[in-house]
Parts: sequence; structure tokens; C-alpha cells
Amino acid sequence: MTPPELPQANANPITEDDIAHYLLNSPDFFARHAEVLAGVQFVSPHSQRTVSLQERQAEMLREKIKVLEARIMELVRHGNDNVALADKMLRWSRALFLVPGAAALPGRLVTELTDQFAVPQVALRLWGLASEFADLPQAQEVGEDVKLFASSLGEPFCGLNTGFDAAQWLAAPDAAVSLALVPLRSGEADSPAFGMLVLASPDSQRFRPDMGTEFLVRFGEIASAALTRLR
Repeated sequence: MTPPELPQANANPITEDDIAHYLLNSPDFFARHAEVLAGVQFVSPHSQRTVSLQERQAEMLREKIKVLEARIMELVRHGNDNVALADKMLRWSRALFLVPGAAALPGRLVTELTDQFAVPQVALRLWGLASEFADLPQAQEVGEDVKLFASSLGEPFCGLNTGFDAAQWLAAPDAAVSLALVPLRSGEADSPAFGMLVLASPDSQRFRPDMGTEFLVRFGEIASAALTRLR
């Protein structure tokens, strides 16, 4: 015996997606059935009590406002941090301009950088200087590998100290957990480096691989411009 043919509704049952699609494409449905909209209730995720649709919408709006407020506060904080950093960079640059003799410039650059930006350790090495500056502490001999590495840096390196030779320039290399290595060059980014600035911290998060390097690039540009007096 052939089974009776199932009604179309049972053969293709209506799904939640069908209902949602219908409501989205029938904006006048709730205008025709206002009592349905008024009777819709939800369980509040905050109090576990039943609330109306309007109350739930108000809760969702408050949550969105809190998220936006947190983002605005974060932007304000970043803005204030950048203003403070720019002000320190201005004071550092001013100090470099006030150095009377070129021979005193490398030492003053390091001292001001340490003081203005509270960097625990800073070291500087320069090569290819004019003969009258060859006896400066910052002009000590540097290996060819380090020179090639500095020239290969298209932007400052930030990350953990994994045994970089340049870390040995620091007063306490064993305390250098994270580093920022800033190449110094007198030309474009692809020109050979004539020195490298090393910033070090015992805090592994001070110089992170994912941190922005825009200000470090500016440090390198200003330091490079100032130190070209020694070449």
C-alpha cells in the first residue's frame, strides 16, 4: 500500500532562519501585530529576570556605550602618552642643539636619552668618524658583523636580548632583557649605517616585538643628524 503523501509543511518544515528572513523582509509585520511585539520577553543576562524587548534593547545600548567609552578613554590615554613623549623628544633635541663642542655630543646624547626617557641602559657606537674623534669612547672598534647588521636594519629592532653582540656595549649586559637597536645613518633608509644606538631594559615588555617604532625612528633620525658633525 502506498503511504499517503505528506503535507508540504511537514516535508519542508519552517526553520528559525525562515522566520528571521520573513521578519527582516516584512518590516510592517509588527505594525499589523503590535501585541506580539509588546509581548516579547527575554531573560536578562545581568539579573536573570524576565524583561521586555524595550528593556533588553536599553541594556544592549548601555553595553555598547560602555564599550565606546572604554575605547574613547584608551584613545585619550594614548594621546596623552604621545604628547608627553613628544615633549620629552623636544627637550632631548634641544639639549643636543646646546652642546657646544662636537666631541661632547655622543656622551650628552646618551645621558639625555637616559634621563629624559628613563631608559635603564643606553649605549652608542659610531664608526667612520673623522680622525680627530677616533679616541672617543663611543668610537671603540666594532666588528664587521655588527656594522653589516646595523646597515641591514630598515627600521629599529625591538625584542628580547638573544645574545646580540651590541648588548656587550652596555654597562651591565646581563641585565638587558629587552632591547631596542636603532641604526644611525646620514642618508636614506637603505644607506649604510655609521653607528647604532642600543636601549636596554630588565623588563621584557619594555621593548616588545609588536610595539610601534615610529618614535624610535625619529630618535634615530635626530641622533643621526646631530652626530654627522663628527664625520
